[in-house]
Amino acid sequence: MSWTLQQIRELKVGRYMVIDDEPCKILELTTSKPGKHGEAKARIVAVGIFDGGKRSVVFPVTHKVQVPIIDKRNAQVVSIQGGEVQLMDMETFEMFNLHIEDEYKDKLEPGQEVQYQDALGRRMIVRA
Repeated sequence: MSWTLQQIRELKVGRYMVIDDEPCKILELTTSKPGKHGEAKARIVAVGIFDGGKRSVVFPVTHKVQVPIIDKRNAQVVSIQGGEVQLMDMETFEMFNLHIEDEYKDKLEPGQEVQYQDALGRRMIVRA
């Protein structure tokens, strides 16, 4: 389990939440006052950290949502084959392959250390 549950009222701008099974960073969070027969609602605008897609949701402030546990780790580049890079985690020595994003195509070389993030079983290079 790589997520926890939190109420909407506990979230803040800059934190993370799961929308449509995608970990997202919260960009905007606005709340309305409770009505005569209803409860306060929160409107959240967030962007996916892996796909960059913008998402908007409305929930009651007492609603519980999933908050992903994002793990930032270091790895060493072992080899590069076409559009994929083989990495070795510096703590666990686990080997895995990742797709190379366009911004890192010319920056990666074998033996170099990179930082990657792991959230909900998905990984992405964040710094070379």
